[in-house]
Amino acid sequence: MSNFKEDLNKVKAFVFDVDGVLSTAVLNLNINGDPMRTANVKDGFALHQAVKAGYPIAIITGGDCEHVRKRYEKLGIKDVYMGSFDKVTPFNDWLTKRNIDPFEVMYMGDDLPDHPVMKKVGVPVAPADAAEEIRTLCKYISDKKGGEGCVRDVIEQVMRVQGKWSADIMW
Repeated sequence: MSNFKEDLNKVKAFVFDVDGVLSTAVLNLNINGDPMRTANVKDGFALHQAVKAGYPIAIITGGDCEHVRKRYEKLGIKDVYMGSFDKVTPFNDWLTKRNIDPFEVMYMGDDLPDHPVMKKVGVPVAPADAAEEIRTLCKYISDKKGGEGCVRDVIEQVMRVQGKWSADIMW
């Protein structure tokens, strides 16, 4: 079994789920019955910095909300896959489109729909409140819950190990 800190050196791309990872697992509903998602600004900052540093990033979510797409596109993420209950198909599409080796991908998921993709990547990770079946696959489990900075946690760790996270290069 490899060392997680060593694995961080091989990460060249990131994939994130939305509900339970980039937003809390508990969703309020609006008057139409549609979920209202949260967004953590520190996660957003880290995503934007990773994009600026040249990391390919994909968002793959079962949800289908235009506000979610706009949020991540504003941060510079070009590959946002919505309504993806089968996450393997968009993941494979993204790998081909970006010419990425799955073993160089860090994927953060929290529940069973993420399981098939997490088995394919080199560095599967999860938020603190992920389902047990996901936790057993992971090389790292953040001490932060979904929507509470877990994405910032893993992006910052990768960028620090690779010498790309510094107050001097953030602007």
